[in-house]
Order: sequence, then C-alpha cells, then structure tokens
Amino acid sequence: MDRAVVRSYRDLEVYQQAFALAVEVHAMTMKLPKYELYETGSQIRRSAKSIPANIAEGFGRRRYSNEYVHFLTIALASCDETQVHLNLLHATGSLDSATYEQLANKYNALGKQLNRFLQAVIEQHIEPYREYSVARISEEHVEYEMEG
Repeated sequence: MDRAVVRSYRDLEVYQQAFALAVEVHAMTMKLPKYELYETGSQIRRSAKSIPANIAEGFGRRRYSNEYVHFLTIALASCDETQVHLNLLHATGSLDSATYEQLANKYNALGKQLNRFLQAVIEQHIEPYREYSVARISEEHVEYEMEG
C-alpha cells in the first residue's frame, strides 16, 4: 500500500474531511430560519470550524506530544458538540430530515476517523522521542513525517 508523506496539516485526510464539513455546515446554517441563524446557527458554525482549526493547531505543536493529543481531543469534542447541535436543529424542526441524515452520517464518520487518528498519535507518542527525526503516525495509508 502506498503511503503519502504528510508535510502539513492540509495533507491529513481527517483535516480535509473536517474542513469540507465545516464549509458544508456554514452553507446549511445560512438557510436556517432567521430565529435560528444567530442562535444555534452561530453555535454550530463555531463548533464545526473548531474541528479543523484544532487539528491544524495540534499539528503545529506535534513535537510536544501532550499538546498534540490535547488539541486533537478538543477537535473530537467539537465534533461531538456539532452532532448535538445537528440533533437539536432537527428535533426542533429547523433542519429537514434529509439534510440532517446526510450531515449526521458525515459527522459520525468524521468522529470515528478522528478518534482513530487520535489513538494512533497517542500510540506513537508513548515511546520516547526517537534518535532519528522521523516519527511515523499512521492515518490509514498515510505516513506523517516530522521535520528534523
């Protein structure tokens, strides 16, 4: 299986998915009823945008394992928060069932993907820092390379 070298957070599939979903949620909220646009709409936009932002910030601090894990944990929590806002919008009738199902399924898949990535980062950072400058963190078929 070919592995891609990750040089930036933009190369991470989990980041790409989170970013695309944040854009999708932003567009969805612009179609919400006016009374939801500034209340729950604002909350879900912030939580959805927090996911890729925390993945990126964690990547920037990847040399410090506790901070990397911390930011990925926040990203995972923001994913859960986004799912709660989707549930509330649907339950209150502000979000149609088709849009809800589509987004709920995508965020459920993102949460699983983010959790697998977080677990891989934790497993790789348990070992002491290696003598060489390349740490390999698996994200399915991706290798992650730290600059030396």
